[in-house]
Amino acid sequence: MKKLLIIVCILSIVSFTFAQKKRGKSQEVTPINLSDLPVASSETITSISASDNPADSLRTPKWKDYWKFSGTVGLKISQTQLINWAAGGNSNFTGESYANLSLNYKKNKIAWDSKLETCFGAVYSSDFNSYRWRKGSDKIDFTTTFGYEVSPKAHTKSMWFIAVNGRFESQYMPGYKYPDDNTRVLVSNWLSPSRTNLSVGVNWKWKDLVTLYYSPLAGLVTSCMDSVLRHSFGVPADKTATASLGMTFRAGIKYEGVKNLKVSTNLQLYTPYTDPEQKFGVFNVDWDVMVTYQFLKVLNVSLTTNLKYYPKVKFTEPGKPEKRVQFQEIFGLGVAYSF
Repeated sequence: MKKLLIIVCILSIVSFTFAQKKRGKSQEVTPINLSDLPVASSETITSISASDNPADSLRTPKWKDYWKFSGTVGLKISQTQLINWAAGGNSNFTGESYANLSLNYKKNKIAWDSKLETCFGAVYSSDFNSYRWRKGSDKIDFTTTFGYEVSPKAHTKSMWFIAVNGRFESQYMPGYKYPDDNTRVLVSNWLSPSRTNLSVGVNWKWKDLVTLYYSPLAGLVTSCMDSVLRHSFGVPADKTATASLGMTFRAGIKYEGVKNLKVSTNLQLYTPYTDPEQKFGVFNVDWDVMVTYQFLKVLNVSLTTNLKYYPKVKFTEPGKPEKRVQFQEIFGLGVAYSF
């Protein structure tokens, strides 16, 4: 028994000693030559983008990350002087101030876009015997769209929204026609007419360039506060407003691909489902086009056109049809500021 115990102790000491030698041998450091080090090259270096900056991911979002405010405000002035001009005409002075403003909000799946287009212009001519100051242009057009994105995650350039849209149109000052040089006839006034649209539909956007909106559930309220003008805009004489339910479609393009050049156009169509004076399929048409080019930082040349057709708007000039296409074109050079 004693011999067996002695043999076990000897084997334990030998195995422990062998393990210590093996462990010490494995901890020896092998020297590294310079030739074994990797060489830096374009293939082994990976660039770090701004989005990979840890500080960006830790930064608290600010309101500027979600809101974008842009637009153009300007003033156009022109002057014409005619002396012994055989072709005829009137010496005149024309001025117009305008503003096209946009406010956009985008966070996660919520988008809210609002736009205001407004202008007012006047014409003065010493050749008029009376009413030498006359209104040239007058417009208030406010549109707002609130949407919730429902497009698939794979879509990065085009987006689909379930949207609610509202629009208000009117003018600031009374408008007149001048049958002759000494008389005038009132044809429009503040809130006479004004049009308010409210609809629910589907909105599609492609980048910031194209917007399409369709609504099968759209309401239109036409108001006329001035009782004298109600017949001209399809409002009953004993009411201040009339309402209808119908279908609307809107298309918009905003192009800014060339430096200092901006092109925008908006087309809106509306037809009522049931209206005694306007059949379904006969559309109200609003089509605006604006082209601006800015040079020398503050000078601006612009072309603006407005085409409208409202079947319920009636003209009372003898010998001419009651329903007509309305068209306005303004071309001018002036001072403008874009942001």
